[in-house]
Amino acid sequence: MAGHRINRVSEDIKRELSAIFRKLKDPRISGMITVLRVEVTSDLSYATVHVSTIEGEEKTKESIKGLKSAQGYIRHELGSALKLRHVPELRFVADNSIAYSAEINKILRDLHVDDDDLMKPKDDSKN
Repeated sequence: MAGHRINRVSEDIKRELSAIFRKLKDPRISGMITVLRVEVTSDLSYATVHVSTIEGEEKTKESIKGLKSAQGYIRHELGSALKLRHVPELRFVADNSIAYSAEINKILRDLHVDDDDLMKPKDDSKN
């Protein structure tokens, strides 16, 4: 039963953080920052927030610095939105999985194979 509560709190934190990030005015924080996942400890005292930006890894690291400096404000807003007895301490982690998947997608698009080539039988007699 406790696992369900932790999952629900994780999803609630993820949703509210996305809304809070849009309000932040720090120039270091990218406008296109994405909360990928939130991992909450079993006692709800810490939450690891995995964030990414589409601009790349360097911009994500710069955004992490801005988020860490605004952590007090973010926790206050999170507590107001979620009505938790104890708001977890937030740890922000850069996650480059969006850029990684975009790179894989680009590679796959560059491997353009014609349908005609797929339909031709292989000639194994050239040994």
